[in-house]
Amino acid sequence: MLSLIKLPRVFTINQVPKLFHEDGIISGYRHPHSSATDCILSLFQLTNETLNIWTHFLPTWYFLWKTGTVVLMHTAWQDSFTWPLVVFLLSCCIYPLASSCAHTFSSMSERAYHICFFFDYGALSFYSLGSAISYSAYVFPDKWVNSFFHQWYVPMAMLNTVVCTGLACYSRFTVSQSPKFSKYLRVVAFSYPYLFDNIPLFYRVFLCVGEGCTDNDTNILHCNHIALAFLTGFLFATHLPERLAPGSFDYIGHSHQLFHVCGILGTHFQMKAIEQDMMTRHPWLLENSIPITFYNSVCAGLLCLVVNLTIIILFSLPLLTPPVSKEKQYYTGPKKNSAKRCLYW
Repeated sequence: MLSLIKLPRVFTINQVPKLFHEDGIISGYRHPHSSATDCILSLFQLTNETLNIWTHFLPTWYFLWKTGTVVLMHTAWQDSFTWPLVVFLLSCCIYPLASSCAHTFSSMSERAYHICFFFDYGALSFYSLGSAISYSAYVFPDKWVNSFFHQWYVPMAMLNTVVCTGLACYSRFTVSQSPKFSKYLRVVAFSYPYLFDNIPLFYRVFLCVGEGCTDNDTNILHCNHIALAFLTGFLFATHLPERLAPGSFDYIGHSHQLFHVCGILGTHFQMKAIEQDMMTRHPWLLENSIPITFYNSVCAGLLCLVVNLTIIILFSLPLLTPPVSKEKQYYTGPKKNSAKRCLYW
């Protein structure tokens, strides 16, 4: 059936505006003013975005299945102890779905490119908060449970989530003047919340000795997650391997694809570790830890979700009403459907 459909044409780096350029990626770019239909059709052809989309779209269904399983098996609507896990799992569903949608429809226009990734950034920062809420409930080492840091950990994570979304969205407005600064700003925006969220885990796994360190079999899963998380950050920041051999990894094997795969694997190990901590430490945590309530779990997640959406809307508004001529100035050839498809610059 697909053989009867004319798939969209792909272009080289010199045929698309600079905004769409990726370090070390020479070919496989989609039309920068694709229609929504063209974007969907591009899922079924090989472009430099195809595997970026599928490596996050397919895992979304795995995490949705896992969320449904946890909710039904634990009757989560009746058991408040499972609420932090459910919030975390929902964040695991939202961030790959938002990412796959952003990569799918970002080639519709320059405005769409920015707005799509605003949602991607908001979803990632919500995932950071989901991690923090579940860590507060199940992962904190025994020594730190009910400490001053523990009591303020989730409120600080909520603040970090808002700051992360704001900085990441703001970085898109600096990309044309200073692409490197824009990239550094995004790296900082997502590195800081991750490092903060994992303070109790780093202490538990690498530094804590003696009684109260929660040294159990789950720590192996936590170590796997930490290793994959740092590999994910390394790939995002370095653009390896395509930077070493531009054009060789345009379609398969470039850093963003590897970044997605490592990120999903890391999330899988993180989910397993959190779930195992929840089950094995259940009696002790119920007796000694901060009580889990609607306000410090579900409500915290919903509040930050609303604030993130508000930030995204505020950053999107200036992009929704630009002068018409500003968007057309990049286009110097005939219309996209013309027989002569001479495109950009």
